[in-house]
Amino acid sequence: MSKCAFGVPKVECLGHFISGRRCLQTPKKIVAVAQWPIPSNIKQLRGFLGLNGYYRMFIQGFGSICKPLLELLKKDGYTWIEHATTTFEELKQALISAPVLAMPDYSKPFVVETNASGKGIGVVLM
Repeated sequence: MSKCAFGVPKVECLGHFISGRRCLQTPKKIVAVAQWPIPSNIKQLRGFLGLNGYYRMFIQGFGSICKPLLELLKKDGYTWIEHATTTFEELKQALISAPVLAMPDYSKPFVVETNASGKGIGVVLM
């Protein structure tokens, strides 16, 4: 029973607040990202990208924004430069200012947006 909640207006689940009308990131996660220090090695960069990868659904163009940081993960590719700092801060800002996800309104038409590259395919239902 300690993990059950009945008749509540919102529920916290996997770093989100979910209500009947929308899905928000928890303030605790936003603060964690905002205070994340610049990674000094590949392990720290992977940790940051892993956290942000989970929240990629909140960030339009996530793949394009984080591409310079992903390049640093290549073998012998970790050399932190000014452009990496700019990208790091841009990605942090995109995550902490991300829009609210709304529950679908089935009375309106849906739009499917797709994108593909040599390494992956992305689809968004709007």
